[in-house]
Formats: sequence, C-alpha cells, structure tokens
Amino acid sequence: MSTPVQRRFRAHRVAVALIALLAALPLVVGIVGWLSGWPLGMDSVVYRAGANTLLDGDPLYDTPTLPAYQPDWALLPFTYPPAAALLFVPLAPLAIPVAWGALGALSVLCLALVVWLTLRAVGMRFFTNAATATVVLTAPAIVLEPVWRTISLGQINLVLMALVMVDVLVIGARGSRWGGVLIGVASAVKLTPLIFVAHLVFIGRWRDAVRSVLTFVGLQAVLLLISPHDVIRYFTHAVNDPKRIGTIHWSDNQALNGLVLRLTDGASWSLLAALAVGLVLAPPAVLLMRRFQLRGEPLPALLVTAFYGLLISPVSWTHHWVWAVPLLIVLLVRARWWVTAALTVVFASYLLLWLPGGRDPDLGWSIVDHVLGNLYLYVPLVLGGVLLRRR
Repeated sequence: MSTPVQRRFRAHRVAVALIALLAALPLVVGIVGWLSGWPLGMDSVVYRAGANTLLDGDPLYDTPTLPAYQPDWALLPFTYPPAAALLFVPLAPLAIPVAWGALGALSVLCLALVVWLTLRAVGMRFFTNAATATVVLTAPAIVLEPVWRTISLGQINLVLMALVMVDVLVIGARGSRWGGVLIGVASAVKLTPLIFVAHLVFIGRWRDAVRSVLTFVGLQAVLLLISPHDVIRYFTHAVNDPKRIGTIHWSDNQALNGLVLRLTDGASWSLLAALAVGLVLAPPAVLLMRRFQLRGEPLPALLVTAFYGLLISPVSWTHHWVWAVPLLIVLLVRARWWVTAALTVVFASYLLLWLPGGRDPDLGWSIVDHVLGNLYLYVPLVLGGVLLRRR
C-alpha cells in the first residue's frame, strides 16, 4: 500500500505531465500550421518581424509596418519599446506558425505558474494537492476571453503577468537583490508594467523599485548602443503616435480612455479626461492596496495595482485583462460564489467581440450597446468601491 507521500508525489507527476501536454498543444498546432501554410499569430508575427528587423539593421519605426518580415494578413506596426525587439530575438529564426506555437506553449506554462502562485498566496481551501489544483484551474482558465485571445493572437500578456507576480510575490518577498529586475524586463517589452514600479514604492520596496527602473533603462541603453536611431525615434515620436496603436475607440479597448472616446465620438481631449478620472481614483486605489499589503495580503494588493493600471492606460485591449485569472481564483478560494460566477460570465462571454455596428459606436450604438461595451471596466470600479465601503 502506498503512503500519503507517495500518492502525493504520483499526483504531482501526473499534474506536471498534464500541464506539459497542455502547453505542447499550441506548439503542435504551430508545427502543423507551418506544414499546412496556416496564418497563425497576428501579434507574434509583429514580435518576430521586430526581431528580424533589428538583426538586419533596418529601422523599426520609420515605416508603418515591417513588410519585409510580415505577410499581407499581419501588416501591423511595431509598437513596442526598442529593447523588446532584442528580447524577441529567439523568435527570429522560427517559421511564423512555429513562432506562434512556441509563444503559445510558453504562455500556457506561464498561466499555470500564475495559477500556482495564486494558490500559494491565498491557500488551498478546496484542494489537497497544489499540482492537481493547478491543472484543474489552468485548463478552464484558457477559455476566458483575455487568455484565449492572448494565446490565439500570439500575445505576450501571460508571460508579463507571470514575470510581475514572480518578482513581487517570490523574489522581492524574500528580500533578494534581484527584486524588481523582472518588472524592469516586463516594462522593457511593454511600457504598461511600469505601473508596478509605483506599486513597489508604495509597499516600501524602494530598492526593488530602483532596480526595476535601472533594468528598464539599462535594456534601452543596450539598444541605444546597437541601434541609436530606433531608440531616439521611439521615445521622441513613435511612443506618442496614436496611428501606430490602432483603432482605440473600439470596445476592444477597455480603458477609461476608450470609454471616453466611445461616449464622445472620439473627442481629442479624451485622454486628458481619462487621466483626470484616474487621478481621482488614485488615492482610494493606493489606500485599498496599502490596506491589503499591511494585512499581509500581497496578492490582493498587487491585483489592485494591476486593475488600476488597466483603467488608466491609454489602451487596455481585452487580452490585456489576463489579471482576471488570479482575481477569479482569489474570489473562488474565499467562497465568493456569486461574485465569482458573475465575473466568470463577464470574462468568458466574448460579448465585447460581438457588439453590433462593427465595434464602431459612431455606427449606431444604443444605450444598451454602450452599457455592454464597457463590461471589463465595471469589474475594478465596482469591486473597488464595494471593498472601500466595507473597509
């Protein structure tokens, strides 16, 4: 008869094997897609194109797209900081579908890591084995719209979320000298994780915050040596060019800026109005985040910062909202059944992708369309208001 330790070890091995199998699926699809000529990975095409452009010494931001490395079905601009092109170099030699599959496999592994870190932070109320719980929760999490779109588009959001959570909840929590570095790396890929530098400051990890900034600046400095034109062009022009971002008044943009744009038919002052609302929300957000941190709940504190960042960012596409995964697990473990069910419906409904009018409010949205077209925005606003009132 096997001992409890042996049974736990076997369950752990089975769980690891299942996670590996789950991660292998996009890679297999990518290889089949390569052999079959399937168009896979709208955004991973851009990552790969940026890396190849950098390796060939061509400019990243002088043209709207990078047609030398992008097929006709994925002609999108490279909107990321220059250092991102360097970090995407491992994708450069891969065929387009294989690059998508590799990034998809990494994203699934990062999703499993996020689930495990969340369970580690809030407890194992309904499970006896962490590995089994990770499998049970990772598989259905893939169905959530932000997660599925991240994987299907070949986006990097799950990887960035995992980097931030490992930095804040593991490395920084141990007082390591490496605290803050992963946040700096994540910010070098996309600027939005810079919000977590402020998080480190407000929870008293000044040194980690400094290391985050130094890592971010250091990676851009490396690119300044390799391709000074790209660095100068990005920070003086491309970063402020709205045409490179896309159609930001679509319901796909679940940021306050997108909300104001939809309500005002694209007013030029929308970003200023959104930032003003963000400033009003900043004190209660910091208050709520600090209360969680002082109560010894670093993950809920981190979630407050993450969702505040989604609100105030000029653009928060629906696939940026992958932070819904740890939020839903926290609510589940705390037995907030109705809230968990309601938010699961919100993030698994895909409703934002099926709105009438071609996602254009100026093509005849009704009041109901406007209400439904901002679903994700309500989550942090309503939850934050309820929590502040209770506390």
